Amino acid sequence: MIDLRSDTVTQPTEAMRLAMSRAQVGDDVYGDDPTVNSLQAMAAEMFGFEAALFTSSGTQANLLALMAHCERGDEYLCGQQAHNYKFEGGGAAVLGSIQPQPLVNQMDGSIALADIESAIKPDDIHFARTRLLSLENTIGGKVLPQAYLADAQALAFHRGLKIHLDGARVANAAVAQNIPISAITAHFDSVSICLSKGLCAPVGSLLLGDERLINKANRWRKMLGGGMRQAGILAAAGKLALTEQVQRLSDDHDNARYLAEQLAQLAEFDVDVAAVQTNMVFATLATHLDANQFVARCRAEGILLNPGRTMRFVTHKDIRRQDIDKVVRIFKLQLMA
Repeated sequence: MIDLRSDTVTQPTEAMRLAMSRAQVGDDVYGDDPTVNSLQAMAAEMFGFEAALFTSSGTQANLLALMAHCERGDEYLCGQQAHNYKFEGGGAAVLGSIQPQPLVNQMDGSIALADIESAIKPDDIHFARTRLLSLENTIGGKVLPQAYLADAQALAFHRGLKIHLDGARVANAAVAQNIPISAITAHFDSVSICLSKGLCAPVGSLLLGDERLINKANRWRKMLGGGMRQAGILAAAGKLALTEQVQRLSDDHDNARYLAEQLAQLAEFDVDVAAVQTNMVFATLATHLDANQFVARCRAEGILLNPGRTMRFVTHKDIRRQDIDKVVRIFKLQLMA
């Protein structure tokens, strides 16, 4: 199958499988797993933080960050399209008693600084206490500019807020700008980094922050059932994700642009090629076509797609240039059917 639904479908590399089979392990709840400890220390140093915590997923890492930064009745500001607002089950509100204040995402994925400023609540018993600004990079495949991050950081500092980054695809953002990941993470008090998307690890994300935040997050992780035992088997793949898979993301970006260029030649798709910055392509299918039927027919031909009128195609390690050519050929046949 050619799977364009997400980069979460990436298979671990052979090197990862070998490292997992040979990993030294211990009980991570006791803090005794040497491979987990090594991953956490390595990540903290790479990205400029005091400490790091290995978690089971990006959703868990984001929730831990929100719960470590905020108390019951506090509020965090985020975008309407933010993953930790829209796609994580309302965990902040349900489990953390933290109020989200979603703001409009601009076309480039950012949140207008003026909107952030005006959404910060006054110190008044009628309002939730605004404690945190949460941004996402990339968001919808778009990269937040470094200058914007600096301005958002300054705003948060001057208004007494902490600032968190959902960095599920921060490696893509760094590669697209030809800068180290640490140049992006330097603007934040905490960062979550997913290892199991384009970086190919089978499981896991990291939460980075200062020691106080990570210690608090570790307590919440245990309470939420995220304390794992011989997790070094998973952390071994995570180490290779950070050391061997980051620069390779440029291939995914090239393939995404190539796919967009090919789709743009089909009259039935509306694609903004210039909007493709990383590994995501958004294309709208013509209204006279049945989108669900098109997806079903493509599946029968060995191509997995997300349903919907506007489709998201995501390139990753397991998508090669010849796969894209095959996809385009099959699309042409299905569109003529």
